[in-house]
Amino acid sequence: MKKLIIANWKSNPTSEAEAKKLFNAVKKTKAIICPPFVYLSVFKYKLLCAQDCHWEESGAFTGGVSPERLKDLGVKYVIIGHSERRALGETEEIIEKKLRAALKAGLTPILCVGEKKRENAKKVINKQLKKNLKGVIIAYEPVWAIGTGNFCSPEKANQIRKFIKEKLNNKILYGGSVNSKIAKDYLKIGFDGLLVGGASLDAKEFKKIAKNA
Repeated sequence: MKKLIIANWKSNPTSEAEAKKLFNAVKKTKAIICPPFVYLSVFKYKLLCAQDCHWEESGAFTGGVSPERLKDLGVKYVIIGHSERRALGETEEIIEKKLRAALKAGLTPILCVGEKKRENAKKVINKQLKKNLKGVIIAYEPVWAIGTGNFCSPEKANQIRKFIKEKLNNKILYGGSVNSKIAKDYLKIGFDGLLVGGASLDAKEFKKIAKNA
């Protein structure tokens, strides 16, 4: 089975010219690319992913971007429930609404789950998993590992992968300070791919990660 490699650029780069330069450098990897909203219409690419969405199709929701609009731009995937969104106050109820709206619009959601430091991973993730997740990709991203360089060991991450797999038959990705030195280790133990953050902004590093898949 082909592994999924996803580049989450977050709120980067700072200009369209830089975004195009990065995109052109990594597009041959055939990875799923998640640029900021303002650059989605710039790229004609079949593996585009949005970093978030709203749950309503239209209405008085200033700043909201609906799944229908994303699909109209050629977007195929959307990240939902990222810890950086949860930190801004996004609740499980809101995440549930976004998942249903994305699926209804024909997008493939990537649901991020994961624990903070000193939290019980299985207990937290059990609350974050929804009742019906057919068609949803699950990304295990321990919050304490994101952007810190302190990645979760493949052995520990595999315990969580197995825990999720016991509940769901979905594709499961790993994310959290992924780099080219450790990427292959997660893929070998059974993860279906990787959600890459900071390293996706370094074209050479990201191509090394993608090569492992």
